[in-house]
Amino acid sequence: MLPEAFLKRMQAQLGPEYEAFLNSLERPRAVALRFNPLKGERPSLPFVGEPVPWEPEGVYYDPEARPGLHVYHEAGVYYLQEASAMAPVALLDPQPGEKVCDLCAAPGGKTTQIAGRMLGRGFLLCNEINPKRAKILSRNIERMAVPNALVTNEHPENLARRFSGFFDRVLVDAPCSGEGMFRKEEAAVTDWSEETVAMCARRQGEILHSAAKLVRPGGILVYSTCTFAPEEDEGAVAAFLAAHPEFSPKPVEAPWFAPGENGSFRMWPHKLLGEGHFAAVLRKSEGETEEIPAENGEKLPKQWETFAKELGITLPHGKAVNFGQSLFWAPEELPNIQRLKVLRPGLELGTVKKDRFEPAHALALWLKSCANVQDYAADSDEIKAYLHGDVVASRVKGWCLVRADGYAIGWGKGDGTVLKNHYPKGLRR
Repeated sequence: MLPEAFLKRMQAQLGPEYEAFLNSLERPRAVALRFNPLKGERPSLPFVGEPVPWEPEGVYYDPEARPGLHVYHEAGVYYLQEASAMAPVALLDPQPGEKVCDLCAAPGGKTTQIAGRMLGRGFLLCNEINPKRAKILSRNIERMAVPNALVTNEHPENLARRFSGFFDRVLVDAPCSGEGMFRKEEAAVTDWSEETVAMCARRQGEILHSAAKLVRPGGILVYSTCTFAPEEDEGAVAAFLAAHPEFSPKPVEAPWFAPGENGSFRMWPHKLLGEGHFAAVLRKSEGETEEIPAENGEKLPKQWETFAKELGITLPHGKAVNFGQSLFWAPEELPNIQRLKVLRPGLELGTVKKDRFEPAHALALWLKSCANVQDYAADSDEIKAYLHGDVVASRVKGWCLVRADGYAIGWGKGDGTVLKNHYPKGLRR
């Protein structure tokens, strides 16, 4: 049962399309996933179907399938993501080598979509203000083999003070009343009220104010929600443009979506295969850019050099950063992160333990191959045992990259008979 106030507003909002909208909410949901170009070639899967028109890596899949249980999901080969939710990043259009910020990033669908388009080059800051959700974001960054992301748990205004005018592109996928998720999530219906809509609109204005400072002169800001409420959508954009005359709508070719005012687009569930979504593309006027210097990296320890040489691992352009107990490989553009709540500053390489190096799970997922690998079929008993945390038969000696159908999934250490399992205990089935 949808809220009466919501239905009355939608009838006024949609007019003759109202009945088609209501009928669309009765249809089964279209489910989709997005392949991860950071993991290499796309596999052939029997349960995937038509492509998502606005996202080259997106495909719809059979709703009877359970791809979240497949080993490819554990290996970061794809991310389960609602099709309309892929639209804001398509409109953002991030490029390799740019500096990009996802300001409200958890659980990581849009962030990892951005990362896939950046192909590991450039600097990606992904932030989440909620600590628990920030941890989920960090885990998805690791699973999807993203090497160039700084994950933070900060208030947007704190980031605005530290990174003023730093980013080429900023995405604000703002917390909202969630009307576009009514068909997907029952809690979105029960939590809805007109007061919630008004509260969300106020919060969105505050977040957008911070986001404006992050965008460099000439840069792009994309604002998106998964709600139909005009106060949170067109109204929020209009209020932002009135308060920030340095921004203006940016014309974008997007034939799949319904265009609106001020560079905005709507994704209606009765007009496409997906849930409700809204996005607006805005551009900041040209001006002088204030450079934020990058911090110097640290020297890689001998233990890493020995390990990397034995396995033939070559790191991309970047710099070493000691963070907590671990060694990370960060993007070259990484600035000073002191006094920021950071969960990860880049690709975790591992830890130095006296005279040896212990590789991180993140490094295994990022690698496609190395000098010592153990391949198993994805549906093999060995892979099932490996994901369970058991030892598996192998003639390999020393550290090796365990792969399922050629996709890296974790580390093992062999003695010529079996592999000692180094799949993280928290991920074991």
